[in-house]
Amino acid sequence: MNETTSVVRIAAIGDLHVKEDATISYRQMFNEIARSADILVLAGDLTDLGKPREAELLAEDLRGCGVPIVAVLGNHDYECEAVEEVSHILRDAGVHLLDGQTVELKGVGFAGVKGFAGGFGKRMLASFGEPAIKAMVGESIKEAMKLENALRQVKADKSLAVLHYAPIAETVAGEPAEIFPFLGSARLGETIDRFQVGAVVHGHAHQGTYQGRTGTGVPVYNVARHIEKPGGQPYAVIEL
Repeated sequence: MNETTSVVRIAAIGDLHVKEDATISYRQMFNEIARSADILVLAGDLTDLGKPREAELLAEDLRGCGVPIVAVLGNHDYECEAVEEVSHILRDAGVHLLDGQTVELKGVGFAGVKGFAGGFGKRMLASFGEPAIKAMVGESIKEAMKLENALRQVKADKSLAVLHYAPIAETVAGEPAEIFPFLGSARLGETIDRFQVGAVVHGHAHQGTYQGRTGTGVPVYNVARHIEKPGGQPYAVIEL
């Protein structure tokens, strides 16, 4: 069967929050995924505090995974300001770590960015007032533009957008309403709707909702480890 027309099974999970005390190992889960899926996607917050040692522990577990791995970083991965070292460790372990880039695997084009905050709908934060607010909105716009540039590079018939922050409000429902603006940005969703995207995965909203859709109907999956998913596993399996 042609690789580009066959169904590709993608296991996706976010918010592993690997800690340097090594109290939790994901090796068994990754081995299980390798037996049931074609590709593993990690939707940010791979480490708990962005420490290189945390990345090393995750890399050790990932080396036992027998399928290609695509990932983006999350806000926690920036905490210790060691992003370059963390990224190097993960890439050295074979992870396709995306930050405005694309990669095509098994006939599926993956476009990935971290994303950023900003809110949704009519109450989305606008670039007005103090420089600090303008800087925050500027960061949100920059991430949306990185996603747009990545999606423009996708040539495959099938595609998946990989984010950490949510692109729609629907999949953060369940979180306190007061923190919705910090969980994602509608600018990401608006960008996705300008392209023919097969599906979107994100994390970050630990108490959110598993599934929603963008304005044009693109399926969005909140794959944070804490979210209840079909099958009862901490990861989702999405078929494209």
